[in-house]
Amino acid sequence: MAGPLDRLQAALADRYTIERELGRGGMATVYLAEDLKHHRSIAIKVLDPAVAAAIGPERFLREIETVAKLTHPHILPLHDSGSADRFLYYVMPYVEGESLRERLIRERQLPVEDALHIAREVADGLEYAHRHGVVHRDIKPENILLEAGHAVLTDFGIARAIAVVEGETLTATGIAVGTPAYMSPEQAAGEKDLDGRSDLYSLGCVLYEMLAGQPPFVGPTIESVVHQHLSAEPRPVTALRGAAPAVVDRALIRVLGKAPADRFRTAAEFAAALGEHGEPAAAVAVSEASIAVLPFRNMSGDPENEYFSDGLAEDIIDALTQVPGLRVMARTSAFAFRGKEQDVRKIGAELNVAHILEGSVRRAGNRLRVTAQLVKVSDGYHLWSQRFDREMTDVFAIQDEISQAIVEKLRVRLAGDRPLVKRYTDNVEAYHLFLRGRHCVYRMTPKSLLRGKAYLEQAIALDPDYALAYTGMAEYWFVSAAWGFELPKEAIPKAKTLALEAISRDDTLAEAYAHLGTARGLDDFDWAGAERDFGRALKLNPASPIVGYYHGFWLLRPTGRLEEAIVQLQRVVELDPLSANYNVSLAHVYYLAAQYDLAIAQYQRAMDLDPSWYVPHWMLAVAYEGMGRLDEAIAEGQKAHDLSGRDGASLGVLGLAYGLAGRHSEARALLDELVTRRRTTYVPALAIAAIYRGLGEAAHALEWLEKGVEERDMLTVGCLKIEPRYIPLHGHPRFQALLRRLNLES
Repeated sequence: MAGPLDRLQAALADRYTIERELGRGGMATVYLAEDLKHHRSIAIKVLDPAVAAAIGPERFLREIETVAKLTHPHILPLHDSGSADRFLYYVMPYVEGESLRERLIRERQLPVEDALHIAREVADGLEYAHRHGVVHRDIKPENILLEAGHAVLTDFGIARAIAVVEGETLTATGIAVGTPAYMSPEQAAGEKDLDGRSDLYSLGCVLYEMLAGQPPFVGPTIESVVHQHLSAEPRPVTALRGAAPAVVDRALIRVLGKAPADRFRTAAEFAAALGEHGEPAAAVAVSEASIAVLPFRNMSGDPENEYFSDGLAEDIIDALTQVPGLRVMARTSAFAFRGKEQDVRKIGAELNVAHILEGSVRRAGNRLRVTAQLVKVSDGYHLWSQRFDREMTDVFAIQDEISQAIVEKLRVRLAGDRPLVKRYTDNVEAYHLFLRGRHCVYRMTPKSLLRGKAYLEQAIALDPDYALAYTGMAEYWFVSAAWGFELPKEAIPKAKTLALEAISRDDTLAEAYAHLGTARGLDDFDWAGAERDFGRALKLNPASPIVGYYHGFWLLRPTGRLEEAIVQLQRVVELDPLSANYNVSLAHVYYLAAQYDLAIAQYQRAMDLDPSWYVPHWMLAVAYEGMGRLDEAIAEGQKAHDLSGRDGASLGVLGLAYGLAGRHSEARALLDELVTRRRTTYVPALAIAAIYRGLGEAAHALEWLEKGVEERDMLTVGCLKIEPRYIPLHGHPRFQALLRRLNLES
């Protein structure tokens, strides 16, 4: 007679091949399997037969359908679910990392920074789930997976399905939803109607354990632990871990309140309380599985060849970001050390990485000489070095060999036996044109953008199936529209078309999906469609700072999901800390969320990174206006317009401050200038609307906001719902009509 595993394999044979058991608990067993259709490793969770019988297949599939709709970076998605030969199962991605429980077994107490980082990310996932009406009911270290340095919540499926069973306890099996060490008092008391505050209590228990080395309540029996949850007060975490900050101790006292009403109302509030009073988010501890790839030195004697040496390093960065568990510093931060003769230990400390890859490139005709060396930051020791003398056509093989050597030396695991560096084209000349184009677009000046566009168009002409070149062209149109070099109403649809062209040729390009999602939101106002595109992008490459930036700034921010936007942009800044653009974007969302001290500190960070860039001053002026600090707003606005050469958006901010300060003649002079300039060049409609708002002329402000929406002005669409400056207009029917048009009504 066939055993349970044989029956399960037979029932799923047309879709999955089960390889081995990964683990089992009281309610389910998890198996590692291969998805035969998509050729990927997955995890299948199979409910215990008694649990499955108590729930029933119809109820299970109905309830798990709700969970399957959750799409969030810190929630493990559901790929599939079903009933086969009396087995109830659901399918999830196979996570290469470890569970929080495994890490706690190994370390017992985590560094404070790591514990807070994990708690914030879990809280971010819970905030999203709770807003969608889903309560987890079993938050514990076993259900928190650590993947590529980030926390991912799993097991929504079982708890959701079981929770609908009468009594919330499967009396026939003796299995209850929840784990005693982490149960909220109301859950321990057997209450059925739990809300998100129950999950917050459980997360508080988990954070307490990460810091103290044990949960808040321990005892010899389950009954004794449950009794303590109902009636005892936990010891302050600082009594067990002196390094725990007082602010965290206060947050834990509140979140572990016996009555739900005594706790934080939302997960976002709890996350904010872990770093309140202007304390910055905790830095990520240095992981051994972390690396920065410095720009390769151009040894060819021709400065024009810099695009190629840069491109070689950039492609290695892109390849390494695909490796689960490896933290890779993004391009902007790694390339900030170009031409600087600094000790690798200092570079590693500034970038918070354990390893540095450096190298050089020499081109001579069709021959290449590439040298590369992997250095351990802590002692400067060379873990690996090699010289490659090859033909130009071998450039992709060289990149892959370097990437594979890094993976081997850092002992991180790859998903399958495959090349790390993907060959997107066999046309070497098209590849060179793409590298030139990308190199120019990164410089973000009007002249360099146009040069980049020309190179990318030539690359596509040489190889019409070059998917990466279409993605580069989409990036060109977005950057040009964002900075006013191209008309957004024309540029954004072109970016969307190019993203679709890229995806039609290669549906694994995360950045193409990010561009598509951005265009759906900003041009079609299809935020649900944008959410799906970003879900795909984040699934393909959760470590991409470009994907994270577009998601946080051009989807979460416009739709008012500020807590999620903050978490996403904090992650982007962790990956690319020396990017002035990413730092100023995070600062802006802090401002929108009324976290003013954090916003000002982050704006200053962006100014320090690039003192000649006007945008941090312009956006800081916006923040000062929102805070009522008009003299400081005027001073920053003047700095922005001086540095930018009287950029239209900067003049709009300055004119708004003049108007609010009662300096109406100066405001009107700037207004006249911008209206005149619009006859011959692009000026964001929001800049003119802002000045009218400062002058108190609501009708004219609304007229220009309407123009901004019609023109798909990215500033207008991106901030209309959540910009505090326009709160006085919110009650106006024309403003409400604008929100409805944008599909952003409350």
